[in-house]
Amino acid sequence: MTTGTTTVAAYAAPSAKAPLERTTIERRAVGEFDVLIDIKFAGICHSDIHQAREGWGEAIFPMVPGHEIAGVVSQVGPGVTKFAVGDRVGVGCLVDSCRECDNCKAGQEQYCLNGSFGPTYNAIGRDGTPNHGGYSQKIVVDENFVVRIPDGLPLDVAAPLLCAGITLFSPLKRWNAGPGKKVAILGLGGLGHMGVKIAHALGAEVTVLSQSLRKKDDGLKLGADHYHATSDPKTFEELRGTFDLIVSTVSAPLDFNAYLTLLKTEGALVNVGAPEEPVSLNLFSVIGGGKTLAGSMIGGIRETQEMLDFCAEHGLGAEIELISASEINDAYERVLNSDVRYRFVIDTATI
Repeated sequence: MTTGTTTVAAYAAPSAKAPLERTTIERRAVGEFDVLIDIKFAGICHSDIHQAREGWGEAIFPMVPGHEIAGVVSQVGPGVTKFAVGDRVGVGCLVDSCRECDNCKAGQEQYCLNGSFGPTYNAIGRDGTPNHGGYSQKIVVDENFVVRIPDGLPLDVAAPLLCAGITLFSPLKRWNAGPGKKVAILGLGGLGHMGVKIAHALGAEVTVLSQSLRKKDDGLKLGADHYHATSDPKTFEELRGTFDLIVSTVSAPLDFNAYLTLLKTEGALVNVGAPEEPVSLNLFSVIGGGKTLAGSMIGGIRETQEMLDFCAEHGLGAEIELISASEINDAYERVLNSDVRYRFVIDTATI
């Protein structure tokens, strides 16, 4: 064991598609600009399942997933200026970047131009060892990739904001969701439910587009003004040309040609869900009406802090089901069956 490293308990996938199991991992020694965080809660994101089961391609095993991390600082390096022991903090989907390219300097570290975007797990860190995520008791992160969780946000409902929250906040802000805008959130799951809350708080008129009306009552309580079932062909007739912005949180292939008909002229359909399979598109669906089909990936560190402050100001946290670590594998299956309202969060004290 390297001098200064810390052995911590964690839950890891030993190989692709294998059940996660309790193990131990080594966290690096706290460096000059590092923060040691006692993880209190870790959200389960659909991305964790995609990666642990190699749905998005070859992965690194054993893998400790988790990029929705909320905890408390327990140690800081001598050069740290942004945080102190006892601070409530979060870590999201990235823990490093090149910090030198135009995108990094602009606060868009998630789009690092030098390929140094450093995912929280399923990646190799600067020290040549695999990064491990939040399904663990502690994590060491450079202070520049740590954000502050405002006192008004409980840590358990704040954890999913580190991915689900910023993933929806960023495109809603970029495409100017607000008063006078009609916004649709496609899919009411872990991502979508935060999209409804944030779009409503921004002042937009919010519609949920979901396969069925099963979650209609939930959607309206979360802040939606309207709720429609996409399994009903009449929905596409009634809503044709309605929306300024549609944000798709769906991680399965969609008929984009159909959904693009729901946009106003020069409207945008933005994808934050990432299907494992390619999708097809008739380009006339975007040419006609000057429409935009776009993508968005999380947000930079600065914007993530802005999102947390916004959520605290408006009293927005995730709707969660708190579970013990021993329930992770069951939770994965329930996520795949859309049987969660709306985000599983691991109480890491149970690891």
